[in-house]
Amino acid sequence: MHRIAVLDDYQSVAADFCDWSRLPDPAEVVEFHDFVGDPDELVARLQPFDVVVAMRERTRFPREVLERLPDLRLLVTTGMRNKSIDVAAAAELGVTVCGTASQPTATAELTWGLILAALRHIPQEDAGMRAGGWQTTIGGDLAGATLGVIGLGRLGSQVARIGNAFGMDVVGWSQNLTAERAAEVGARRVEREELFATADVVTVHLLWSKRTRGLIGADDFALMKHTAVFVNTSRGPIVDTAALIDALRDGRIAGAGIDVYDEEPLPRDHPLRELRNAVLTPHLGYVTRATYEVFYRDSVEDVAAFLAGEPLRVIN
Repeated sequence: MHRIAVLDDYQSVAADFCDWSRLPDPAEVVEFHDFVGDPDELVARLQPFDVVVAMRERTRFPREVLERLPDLRLLVTTGMRNKSIDVAAAAELGVTVCGTASQPTATAELTWGLILAALRHIPQEDAGMRAGGWQTTIGGDLAGATLGVIGLGRLGSQVARIGNAFGMDVVGWSQNLTAERAAEVGARRVEREELFATADVVTVHLLWSKRTRGLIGADDFALMKHTAVFVNTSRGPIVDTAALIDALRDGRIAGAGIDVYDEEPLPRDHPLRELRNAVLTPHLGYVTRATYEVFYRDSVEDVAAFLAGEPLRVIN
């Protein structure tokens, strides 16, 4: 009898999306709905399981945790990238790591939700209405404004095209971006300093790596217009959070829309939670029904294939 742990099922929906009857062998499946950050507590929870299904970049699996789970044979992550898993250590320890496909539009859609919420002060006006108030802010405009996209890969390109649909002037920058690539998605390549200085909205769509850790900081926020908003649906560590907080507190930028953080879940006493000019969402970029259907369908398929001796979508 195989024992399968499904982790970080925050909304208690994994059972609705998973058809475990497709497995070739009998299995006991246990869904966990809370986040466990303490390594000792995590190891104690997972020791009885030989298969773990992990939602991407929630529970962390460094070498020191993997070494203490001798019965673990398969670790499935949703998506094909997960910085929370030491994939090399898993391979050395005989743990197969498999991934899943993903839904390509969800994060780009949330990006525009945050842009609109921050630019038009939707959370503040909603709160004001519920408190009996009426019209307390003046919003910004998209048509004719400049959208600065940092990273014109798969997600950044989607965001850029939507910016064009709003009638925005779209500019882009990343370390390897060419003018030709920018033009393909209706953008102009500009230098980094020009992007931050001229954009009314700056949005980040880069992969998190050693090269991009802390890439955006105080000097960049100092260049931005006082009326501009900054949006990050990529990864928290790409941005110097302390510098962002200072820029928001001091009014050097008008607002921000943030979905990703250095530490997740975001601590209850984190200073970002106190800023009224920041729209905060709890890493919802991929949290949609269509995405979960793909994630959990492929997760079951990965487990079934592994148990049948023919693993799919192997990452390590």
